[in-house]
Amino acid sequence: MKASLRRLFLLLCWCLSAAVWAGQSDGLLVLDRAHAVVQVGGQAQAAEVSLPYHWDRLHRTQGGWGQFELAFTLNDRPSDPWGAYLPRLGNAYRFWLNGNLLQEAGNPDKVNGEDHAKSSTYVPIPTGLLTTHNTLRIEIRADDGRRGGLSPITLGPADQVLALHQEAQRWRVQVSMSIAVFSWLVALISLVLWITQDDPRPGQPRRDNTYLWAALAELCWSLRVGDVAITHPPIPWPWWGIVATASFAGWICCTALFCHHVAGWQNGRGMRWFSLGVAALFLSSVAASAISLFALEPAYLTAWLGLANLCFVAYALVYTVAAWRKPDVARWLVALVGCLNVAMGLRDWLAIRISGSLNDNTWIRYSSVLFGLTLVYIVVMRFREASAQAREARDLLAQRVREKELELQESYRRLEQLAREQERGAERARILRDMHDGVGAHISSAIRQLQSGRSSQGELLSTLRDSLDQLKLSIDAIHLPTGDITALLANLRYRLEPRLRACDIELEWAVDLIDPIPWLDAQAMRQLQFMVFEALSNVMQHAHARRVRIEAEAHDGLARIRLIDDGHGFDTRVPPRRGLKSMQERAQGIGVVLDLQSQPGRTVVAIGIPTGGANGAG
Repeated sequence: MKASLRRLFLLLCWCLSAAVWAGQSDGLLVLDRAHAVVQVGGQAQAAEVSLPYHWDRLHRTQGGWGQFELAFTLNDRPSDPWGAYLPRLGNAYRFWLNGNLLQEAGNPDKVNGEDHAKSSTYVPIPTGLLTTHNTLRIEIRADDGRRGGLSPITLGPADQVLALHQEAQRWRVQVSMSIAVFSWLVALISLVLWITQDDPRPGQPRRDNTYLWAALAELCWSLRVGDVAITHPPIPWPWWGIVATASFAGWICCTALFCHHVAGWQNGRGMRWFSLGVAALFLSSVAASAISLFALEPAYLTAWLGLANLCFVAYALVYTVAAWRKPDVARWLVALVGCLNVAMGLRDWLAIRISGSLNDNTWIRYSSVLFGLTLVYIVVMRFREASAQAREARDLLAQRVREKELELQESYRRLEQLAREQERGAERARILRDMHDGVGAHISSAIRQLQSGRSSQGELLSTLRDSLDQLKLSIDAIHLPTGDITALLANLRYRLEPRLRACDIELEWAVDLIDPIPWLDAQAMRQLQFMVFEALSNVMQHAHARRVRIEAEAHDGLARIRLIDDGHGFDTRVPPRRGLKSMQERAQGIGVVLDLQSQPGRTVVAIGIPTGGANGAG
């Protein structure tokens, strides 16, 4: 263990030595003294200054304009191209050498315009412009609270100086943009998982807000880190500065809520107060940045950042203790990476806000990658677990549905069996009722005729024939096609035509082929059969007719059956006898229209049947 620590210490010393040696390479010249003329609030002053010149620190974030002149001498005029490297310059600037404008970025005369101080600057210097005595003149515009100013200038051969610039750009811009893209992708994945999640388990929330807080945190961080490449803000400064601060606050606040969910504390009694505290911290960041930038009081934002660091140091300690007491892979990862990010945030606050370093870059942007990776791991693991639970719940639900389906099938089977039994019972009851009302009634009439001794043999024979016909028709009704009026009339013709001939009654047949009427079920067909039979029986027994005509046709949504005889007729105004009354009751029961017209020599019994439905329903 001691040997390993010793090797690590030697490696660090070697890295520091290499860095010092690289900063003092032969041929490089570092300029850190300048004559400055600075104009702030309408007042100008001149002075000799040391670089870096931290404008916000020296002028309490109040913007202005400055001109810096730096003289340097060369023993020999270089033959190779040179360059100048500045870690921070601006917010807008013009770069002059010996009276020649070499580079300009932004408009130094426009307040709160473009911001070129977020990244390092490289200025190529043509060899022909260098002499033994040279003067650099740099004009800058510094805006309120935008970390403008001028850092020390490194001059030398172009390949060496450009390498310094590219290394700084790689860490400050390229790596930052890679982090911003990574955070954006993590946010997109988390948001998709949150939107598409649907927990079917009863009593569970439909979506797990762990994914939502992860998505919002990474979206805020993507905006905050990506700001390094935004030289033209979409909204004017200092409003854009408030957005940048709010993005940082949104990242740390949503991260805290994410950590709370990972720990399983979201359902605790203190969650409401914790959420209110996080919301207050976020809103206070907006207020602190607004006061700092509009009122030019940077202490408010510095104090807020210090308060946020203090809160998160305490939260990290509590979280680490909780992870120690109830160890879990996710909790331990969040605790370790969270402590690292809190340490980096504290370091950035001390190095940038307290000590006022101009050239320093924030370290938390790099350590945030570890937190992003941890966040991805936890989100994916949680989603896999939730998906497995959802599949298990769906499988269980499907099994219960199958069991219920089997139960329903058994219930349907029993109901179908019961329905068949009820249908058979109803059919038996119908036959018995028909026998009682039809055959039984005629036989009873025949018995009364015999007992009275006043009926002739012909009358008694007619009654018994009606009884027999009724019995046959009751049996035929079992096999009648549903709704087929033509078949019903044909069956009646088959049964009754011999009796009509025996009574010397000629039958005329004028029945069209009528399409089956769906609503005429078996019961309605039987009632209709008895109505027609009763009408024909009356003709045979009472009308003394020589001819009877049966007509049937269908048009205009109505099927019509008409029975026309040339008998004596009857008075339709007197109360109907039992047979006619029975016909009227049957017609009313099945929803058809019965019309009776009678006069000597012509009696018409008409039955109107709606083809679309009972009672004329279409």
